[in-house]
Amino acid sequence: MSETTNEELQNPKHELFCLEYLKDFNATQAAIRAGYSSRSARSTASKIMKTDAIKQRISTLQKDRLDAVRIDATYVLNRLLTIDKLNVKDLLNDDGDLKDVKDWSDDWQTSIQALDIQVSTSGGVRTLTKKVRLPDRLRNLEMLGKHIDVSAFKDKEDDPQSNQSSSVIIEVTTHQAKENVKQLTQKLQEK
Repeated sequence: MSETTNEELQNPKHELFCLEYLKDFNATQAAIRAGYSSRSARSTASKIMKTDAIKQRISTLQKDRLDAVRIDATYVLNRLLTIDKLNVKDLLNDDGDLKDVKDWSDDWQTSIQALDIQVSTSGGVRTLTKKVRLPDRLRNLEMLGKHIDVSAFKDKEDDPQSNQSSSVIIEVTTHQAKENVKQLTQKLQEK
């Protein structure tokens, strides 16, 4: 009789192994945390992972987790599009100073890579330095291009006849990717 995959496995240690495996995707450590001997955990984990019921249960648990947090390809694409549309001027006051973080949009607050605020005193003068590491726009655009299968980067790299400088290639590629993103955005809005 095979064990079911949408319900807990009949063997409690196997079920616990699956749940523990999802924590760090380390089968040996999952076996130890599930109560198997640490001396034989590696071989036990290897044997367990070959079982179809275990593979199916882990797959089901992963899908359930993704469904629960609602992260899918559409979410990723929407986040990439949001980052692409961010404008640094939204972080600055009229006088060019950095706005307080509380005044930033939620999109900016969740998209910066780092925020470093340093206070120093020298000669009785207090200095406040704020540094914001912005999202990597080129990397973001590259990820958007891969998501929608833009092959403009590859086409230019593989063309031995191309005598254009690499900066021109980037400009062309960026334009092509943005056009494809614009078309994809329109399609998403239609749905």
